[in-house]
Amino acid sequence: MNLETFFNEHPSVAIAFSGGCDSSYLLYQASQYATDVHAYYMNTAFQPAFELEDAQRFCAQYHIPLTVLSLNVCQNPDVVRNDSLRCYYCKQEIFSNILAAAQKDGYTTLLDGTNASDNATDRPGMRALAELQVYSPLRLCNLTKTQIRQHSKELGLFTHDKPAYACLATRIPVNTPIEQADLERVEECEKILFSLNFTDFRVRIFHNAARIQLPSKQFSQAIEQYQTITSLFRPYFDTVLLDLVPRDN
Repeated sequence: MNLETFFNEHPSVAIAFSGGCDSSYLLYQASQYATDVHAYYMNTAFQPAFELEDAQRFCAQYHIPLTVLSLNVCQNPDVVRNDSLRCYYCKQEIFSNILAAAQKDGYTTLLDGTNASDNATDRPGMRALAELQVYSPLRLCNLTKTQIRQHSKELGLFTHDKPAYACLATRIPVNTPIEQADLERVEECEKILFSLNFTDFRVRIFHNAARIQLPSKQFSQAIEQYQTITSLFRPYFDTVLLDLVPRDN
């Protein structure tokens, strides 16, 4: 199966849209091959502000209808407990709410951007998608992350080289309860690194310190700017650490 075939068989679709590379490619292809497409973005404390901005920009550029929903995931005790099944509980709540909104608008088929490179055995959230009968066309069509980036580049999509950006909850150690204040300070510190031209990084909380993870090619930049980084991080963290295990390992 390819995407054209999939959308011929499913001409009216709702798409859970994150603004990332994968769901952007899926949404664009749906706009080309399906007859009725609607994007739904779920705004939570786990998503940084730039993700919503990218989603709105993409939909405006390609004239795709977008509904922005809001959900306070921090009110769900199963989510904030932050055990090994946090992603499962979170996906269940987010996609249940998107599905309800889509059905209210007349859509019975909900899609997401999971691709063939995503490891199902390591993603409890994919269990939630299966239970809710959410289709993952990129995975069904055996499209890998590398292929999606290449196809997106050929199509001129501005998301083609957008780094993968896992939700902010992943910055909190497993089995440490999630607090809104921790999510906010992590997001502020990641904004700082963006402003200093770092890319594809993470700021994780480690024993109340900020542990910065970077690709190896950005280590020298971090060393050169360490005084600036620690100074700008000071309102949020007293201790700033650089993880010497690179993100490209």
